[in-house]
Amino acid sequence: MPAYEYQCQKCQEVFTVFLTLAEHGHKRTVCPKCKGRKLTQLLGGVSVITSKKS
Repeated sequence: MPAYEYQCQKCQEVFTVFLTLAEHGHKRTVCPKCKGRKLTQLLGGVSVITSKKS
């Protein structure tokens, strides 16, 4: 499940939310600190885990 990082424009809180791809497109995320809805999605790193078979 992907992690999305947001910053609240009202209180400047930075937080991470784990959402499925379907939820990310339809679910309205709110700030856990002040319940604000004006959020900026931040760019984060990507982590990939693969299995290597010899």
